[in-house]
Amino acid sequence: MRQELDHDEVSLVIRATPAALYDLVTDITRTPEFSPNVVRAGWVDGATGPAVGARFKAYAAPRRGRAPSNKPVVTVADPASEFAFNRTVPLAGTVEWRYQFVPENGATRVIESYTVIKPITTLGWFIIGTLYGETDRKTALRADMQETLRRIKAAIESPGSSAATT
Repeated sequence: MRQELDHDEVSLVIRATPAALYDLVTDITRTPEFSPNVVRAGWVDGATGPAVGARFKAYAAPRRGRAPSNKPVVTVADPASEFAFNRTVPLAGTVEWRYQFVPENGATRVIESYTVIKPITTLGWFIIGTLYGETDRKTALRADMQETLRRIKAAIESPGSSAATT
């Protein structure tokens, strides 16, 4: 089922500093704790942390026996403020994912968004719908972003987390 994806965003206020949240989100090795779609991630090509041009590899959760991976590149690495990266997948276009950290009443509003830079091809939509069984990609992406932010909030606000207070 072909859909028009362009941009969407969700946000959540979290009781932690922008710096603590930035550090948590940019620790790519922890992405599987937060993202419902990523099972493994790590820096590659000599990268050791967030910097413009750094690359990491992310492995998606298997769907219908297939476990795709991609190799995003960091486009923004502004500590305590913003982190963004592009991921390009053949036939599935290019999407920029962005996290923004905005101080708000002693806490931080975390905004997660995506923007489609190069759209998914017709064949890409066929693969997504037929091989992966996903018929409503836009709704699924929104739900995944909401779940990611809930998991980040739970991790950083949990008792014993040194980053929980601002």
